[in-house]
Amino acid sequence: MFFDIAYAQESAAVPNQTAVMVANIVPLVFVFGVFYFLIIRPQQKTKKTHETMLKALDKNDEVITNSGIYGTIVGIKDDTVLLRIAENVKIEIQKSAIGSKKKQ
Repeated sequence: MFFDIAYAQESAAVPNQTAVMVANIVPLVFVFGVFYFLIIRPQQKTKKTHETMLKALDKNDEVITNSGIYGTIVGIKDDTVLLRIAENVKIEIQKSAIGSKKKQ
């Protein structure tokens, strides 16, 4: 008789444990969804637009580097760019160091 009561209590506890597990997982899924839509997705979109801009660079484009140097592209190689930053002053930088095109 003692065992019958114990089994009855155990079988009644199983659905409650499942509900508790689901109730604990739902907030985690919600937090991950918030992180995805507020942090991860916008970063990926920004990165994609920056890569598109870098692929579209051409000679005589005026650009701004990540360090704030303004210059005009005078030469393009595979992964580097030759910038003219002043009269008779040219520097070679990586394409990834270009932050944006200068708005005209």
